[in-house]
Amino acid sequence: MPWDRNQMAARAAQELEDGMYVNLGIGIPTLVANYVGDKDITLQSENGMLGMGPFPFEGEEDPDLINAGKQTITELARTSYFDSATSFGMIRGGKIAAAVLGAMEVSEKGDLANWMIPGKLVKGMGGAMDLVAGVGRVIVVMDHTNKHGDSKVLKECTLPLTGKGVVDRIITNLGVLDVTNKGLHIVECADGVSREDIVKATEATIV
Repeated sequence: MPWDRNQMAARAAQELEDGMYVNLGIGIPTLVANYVGDKDITLQSENGMLGMGPFPFEGEEDPDLINAGKQTITELARTSYFDSATSFGMIRGGKIAAAVLGAMEVSEKGDLANWMIPGKLVKGMGGAMDLVAGVGRVIVVMDHTNKHGDSKVLKECTLPLTGKGVVDRIITNLGVLDVTNKGLHIVECADGVSREDIVKATEATIV
């Protein structure tokens, strides 16, 4: 069975190590906060929060505490708050070790398209362009195919790019792939998913 959204988030949380400062993008990546567990990870949100906790239980939401995706979150004893300029100073200054981001498309060269579909109303690129340029490691979490069954892991992205050659690891509902200079390398398959299943669902070159 392919992984569901929560299993993908839990797998992404395994990528994070003690002492890391990590930014979580909107969508599936926000769920990673629920799976950090006992690790000493500090989650950063580009709207000005360092030290995000997991999602609140129903009835315990604080509407003033939100992540970049405008979802209510919780704070920790060590949480600090600041303005967007300071937040982006952290990102652009290389202080954030990793970003876990969603995507519409990823290419075999690690190109990322995750901010717009031409003709659709968009709010803007947000912090994604700064994140892919400024953080140490970029992990993408997304479904392997779109709702029509077309691969989102491509030889070349067709949508406007967020960044070129920026993605290090791709975690999808089918498994985990690393970007190499020769193509994509399958690191792990989801439970019940074969290497052949991943190859069949992938337009990009797999080595």
